[in-house]
Amino acid sequence: MKKEVTVPYSFTSLTVAARTYGLPEPNHPLITILGAESNAIVELGVPQTHVLNFYKISYKPRLSGRVKYGQDYYDFDEGGLLFAAPGQIIGADENHGGVYSQYTLLIHPDFFLSYPLAKKIKQYGFFSYSANEALHLSDREKHTIISIFEIIEEELNSRLDDFSQDVVISQIELLLNYANRFYKRQFITRKAVSNSLLQNLEEVLAEYFNNEKPQGQGIPTVQHLAGRLHISPSYLSDMLRSLTGQNAQQHIHNKLIEKAKEKLSSTEMSVSEIAYGLGFEHPQSFSKLFKTKTSVSPVEFRRSFN
Repeated sequence: MKKEVTVPYSFTSLTVAARTYGLPEPNHPLITILGAESNAIVELGVPQTHVLNFYKISYKPRLSGRVKYGQDYYDFDEGGLLFAAPGQIIGADENHGGVYSQYTLLIHPDFFLSYPLAKKIKQYGFFSYSANEALHLSDREKHTIISIFEIIEEELNSRLDDFSQDVVISQIELLLNYANRFYKRQFITRKAVSNSLLQNLEEVLAEYFNNEKPQGQGIPTVQHLAGRLHISPSYLSDMLRSLTGQNAQQHIHNKLIEKAKEKLSSTEMSVSEIAYGLGFEHPQSFSKLFKTKTSVSPVEFRRSFN
C-alpha cells in the first residue's frame, strides 16, 4: 500500500493568508501585519505543512520554552524572531504547541521592486535558517524590534500616500539590519555551543576523510555537513564566519588543502592519486584550488620537502 503524500498548502496571496487566519483583509495587496491589532496576541497556526509565496517575519513572545540546540539550549526563551522566504516549506508543527505570534509581517517580493532591498534581502542568510535556529532576543533587543513593528503597523493602517512605501521599506531594512546584528550577538553569547559545533564539524570531516568517503562520494558538501550536525547550511556558514571569518565552503577547502599537504609531504602518491583520493573528479581542479590557496602548485609544494 502506497504511503499517502501530503501536498503542502500554498498561500497564493496575502488575502488568502489573512482569511486563513481569520483576520481582516490587508489594506495593501503586497504587505500586511497579522495579529497586531491592538497588540493582541493570536495564534497563527495552520493545520498542515504549507508554502508561502512571500517573506514572513514573525515575533513570538515565547518560543515553546527552552528550545534545545544540540546538547545545549538557547540563551533567551522569552521571545524571538523567525524568518521565512518565498517558496520555503514550513512544517505544520512549527506553528503549534502553544506558540503564539504577536506580530507577523508578510511581504510579497513585488513590494520591493525598484528598491535596492529587492536584491539585498536575498543576502540575509537567516531567511534560510530552520525554525529551531530562531533569533532569541534579550529584553532590550525585544523593545527595539517591537518598536519597528509598531511603526510599520501604524504606517500601514494610516492613509497610504506617495511616501508610505518608502517609509515602510526603510523600516523593514532597519529591522533586517538589527536582526543581522542580534544574530551576530547570538553567535558570540552562545560561543560555548558554537565551539562545540565547530569541534563536531572537525570530527565529521575527519571521519569523512579517514574512511575514504571522498573516493566514492566526492568532496564533502556544505549540505552534507549541515545534515550531520542537524543545522541548516546557512546557519552553519554564518556561525563559522562569526567564529573563524570563513564560511562553510571555505572551511571545507581549507581542510582539503590541509589533507593534500599531508599527503604531498609524507607519501609517494602522485598528484592525480591525491586529487582522486580527496574527491576531485579532475586533477586540474585540485591543482587550481591548491595554487589559489597556497600560491604554489602541488608539485612545487612537494619539491620544497625534498
